[in-house]
Amino acid sequence: MHFGIMMFAADYAIRPDELAVEAEARGFESVFFPEHTHIPASRRSPYPGGGELPKEYSHTHDLFVTLATAAAATRTIKVGAGICLVVERDPITTAKEVASIDFLSRGRLLFGIGGGWNAEEMENHGTAFATRWKLLRERVLAMKEIWTRDAAEFHGDFVDFDPIWSWPKPVQKPHPPILMGGNTARARQRVVDFCNGWIPIGFDPGQVISGMRDLAERARVAGKRPEDFPVTVFGAPPDPEVLKRLAAAGVERVNLWVPPAPREEVLPILDGYATLAASAR
Repeated sequence: MHFGIMMFAADYAIRPDELAVEAEARGFESVFFPEHTHIPASRRSPYPGGGELPKEYSHTHDLFVTLATAAAATRTIKVGAGICLVVERDPITTAKEVASIDFLSRGRLLFGIGGGWNAEEMENHGTAFATRWKLLRERVLAMKEIWTRDAAEFHGDFVDFDPIWSWPKPVQKPHPPILMGGNTARARQRVVDFCNGWIPIGFDPGQVISGMRDLAERARVAGKRPEDFPVTVFGAPPDPEVLKRLAAAGVERVNLWVPPAPREEVLPILDGYATLAASAR
């Protein structure tokens, strides 16, 4: 099982390039960054975690600028979108950004995606909350066309364009792994239908493991191999026994939360996580 870290790349926290360099030096496999383009001041949508929405949600750098900055400063660590809100992004532009980062990083991008929870945030981007999953599916399928074809076209209910040329193409073939975030059975079905891996949202080891069994069965029903849909867990507790349990269940990657804090606060946490990862292995 691989160990990585994740952090909201906030404007008051350690820089994402410095974080990635320090994580790479400590042997971590990956670093993931969440995305929110903005947070509507209305706060109509309740925070899924309960209580007040944490400050970092409205203080993040742009996701793809963050990923490019982290990739440019490092050589081996994978850089991950955790998660990219595809429903708030133009698919042609996003396909270009994904391909460019994968090309310039020499194939180190992990493309986590999701539908989001903040209805008014996506409404500001012209996306209807009720149809966001249909929109996400079409945008992902359209991006796959752009990544894999010289002359790509797509004609759907939400995405429609005649043949286009767009380079670079991703280094990873046919494209960077697309990891779907979500905890529902429908989310796991989307993994099997048009993605390459699963990111459970929230954390409970029992739910993760039972979800993995469900995902494997859905893969078999679809005539696909369960091992082709690896699992990346965000936010597991720093408990060696829990981590060993996840490894035994076949989880491919665990990314531990790092608070968005200054460098002097973050580095000791990275040291502790590195020791924890070594003991869990």
